[in-house]
Amino acid sequence: MKGDFKLKEKATASDLIIPREDPYYYSSKETISVIDKIYRISQRHPVNVLVAGRQGCGKSSLVKQYAAVYDKPLATFQVGILSEPGQLFGEYALEDGETKYKQFLFPQALQTPGCVIHLEEINRPENPKALNMLFSLLSDDRQVWMDELGTLNVADGVVFFATLNEGEDFIGTELLDPALRDRFYILLMDYLPNEVEREVLIKKTGISDEDADQIIESINTLRSNSELSMEVSTRTALMIGEMMAVGASLREAIVTSLQTDNETLESILLSLHIEKGYKEMGKSEYLLLTKEMLLQK
Repeated sequence: MKGDFKLKEKATASDLIIPREDPYYYSSKETISVIDKIYRISQRHPVNVLVAGRQGCGKSSLVKQYAAVYDKPLATFQVGILSEPGQLFGEYALEDGETKYKQFLFPQALQTPGCVIHLEEINRPENPKALNMLFSLLSDDRQVWMDELGTLNVADGVVFFATLNEGEDFIGTELLDPALRDRFYILLMDYLPNEVEREVLIKKTGISDEDADQIIESINTLRSNSELSMEVSTRTALMIGEMMAVGASLREAIVTSLQTDNETLESILLSLHIEKGYKEMGKSEYLLLTKEMLLQK
């Protein structure tokens, strides 16, 4: 086999692009401070950041916004599809009667200075052993050897962001190996405070103040109802807002946006009619995470 394969031409840097900045992305003052320090550390050497939190609270959006505000190319990789070591790097394929090694984007991203590499849902590989080749890349060595590609060195300024949903509620997840977790700085995220979530709803969907208040009141009722145990994410709130922005009633928007069974849905609708639940997070200053904001610091 070795005598028959050829190394396929590498992916190019043009495959990596700087994402567009979200003008309405809010984050806590503490998170923005940490993000700024992560950037400063990355100017000295590559750095790893683990972003954990509830589903739909903006973890992936934070990674994208980081790349946008610091003008860095972003490459996102789905860890959930991995079943064996080396699968991120490439694969053998038959082409014109010859077995060639097809290199994927991951090796190119590793070797691109300043690249932001997003390892999405890092605790959901099909096989935990599929992460073995990441250990060296995330350690002080910052390199890995492959027979097909030789030595791959992590370029200057590369930032690895890994995101995860962790816990019994998330089917298919694994507890992250302590030896792997130990290589990361940790950022914990949660839902936005009510006043910030309301502002995001208005600016991103174009709904009225009154509609935004209805949505916030409704999702607070669901989040505070211990019997329903509903995790209503900011992502879901935005979906409800988008439906209402094009003429849907609050009931229609909730029915089409919440992914649940009919029995639970009926309980939810009943709960919204008879309860006025309210749950607010601890007070923390939230700011826009944008280039303009960073330039003012």
